[in-house]
Amino acid sequence: MSDSVPEAEVPAEAAPREAAEPAEPAHDPAAPAPLLVDRTPSGDADVDARLARLADADHLATDGHIEVYEDVHRGLREALSALDGRPGPPVPARHPTTAPR
Repeated sequence: MSDSVPEAEVPAEAAPREAAEPAEPAHDPAAPAPLLVDRTPSGDADVDARLARLADADHLATDGHIEVYEDVHRGLREALSALDGRPGPPVPARHPTTAPR
């Protein structure tokens, strides 16, 4: 006989199961993330719509940003060019007898 007591084996079914905790998603620094940049309305509906389009880049990977930026830039250039084509208020005519100072 031996003085040592053999360890009792616990059947796998009787062993306490660890609570299944959901694994936390790994942080992916390359994943799209909003830039959270405030955009102040300009008062021009066309310009504001173009600036609102910048939010589309928040949901894209970095390599997709260039397409959004180019589209917004193109739209803003068109809006600015349109200002040149609009007639402005008439320039007051000088009275011919008034001499310039």
